[in-house]
Amino acid sequence: MEGGLIVFGLLAFVVLVVLWKTAIVVPQQSAFVVERLGRYAGTLDAGFHILVPFVDVIRYRHSLKEMALDIPAQICITRDNVQVQVDGVLYLKVLNPERTSYGISDYIFAISQLAQTTLRSEVGKIDLDKTFEERTNINTAVVAELDKATEPWGVKVLRYEVKSITPPADVLAAMEKQMRAEREKRAVILTSEGQRDAAINNAEGAKQETIKASEARKQQQINEAEGQAAAILAVATATAEGIRRVAEATQAPGGAEAIQLRVAEQYIGEFGKVINNADTIILPSNVADVASMITTAMQVVGHTKK
Repeated sequence: MEGGLIVFGLLAFVVLVVLWKTAIVVPQQSAFVVERLGRYAGTLDAGFHILVPFVDVIRYRHSLKEMALDIPAQICITRDNVQVQVDGVLYLKVLNPERTSYGISDYIFAISQLAQTTLRSEVGKIDLDKTFEERTNINTAVVAELDKATEPWGVKVLRYEVKSITPPADVLAAMEKQMRAEREKRAVILTSEGQRDAAINNAEGAKQETIKASEARKQQQINEAEGQAAAILAVATATAEGIRRVAEATQAPGGAEAIQLRVAEQYIGEFGKVINNADTIILPSNVADVASMITTAMQVVGHTKK
């Protein structure tokens, strides 16, 4: 009875071992490479699989997810013989597990070394001043070279990113001085341009002010001339109107007597002014003859009428 239990236990243990060796569950986004008697037998995708006991062996296990591979920092020499320290990160993905398993012994190490050599080659093609602005071109060139090399390995290089470019301390100090000088130069240029624009604006303002002032003076002179002309015309019109009315008045009854009276008044008034304003006066003998003066004035009026 006890011997039967021992045999049953041994059989159960063997069954468990066989099941453990033959029943395989492959996780999602994973691939297992199976060898049968030392030769490639197939690739197991995600799911449950049964292997041939003691014949099939899972030799390689690969993840089909995208992986990020850190590329260690290294010293690169630019085209102008300046040493810079460059590091980056590489993104890749296994597409063909069979090639990845048998195409190369350690594809991660190989890709890392190839990325470093390719990066040194690309940095050596450009000057130091352009290394920072040429990052995109460097990334593209590294991806193109690695993708061609890793195709036989069943690996797809998706992208490469330069994380940092660090020049030596003395080069950084020189670059900082250069950038400071460039900023000061731009500041001086902007200041001079501002002063130039201000001078131009001031000159243009003075020009416009002079033009406006001259136009104002011109308009003032025109207005004054027009005012004087209008005043002269008004005076002449009034004088003509006065003379016309005087002439009309002489034709009316009593006009001649009024003229004689007016002439007499004016003659006497003016004669009085002359006497009052002078200390010594020499006059003609008939200067006080008002009647003769009125007769002379009436003769002038009569001649004017004719």
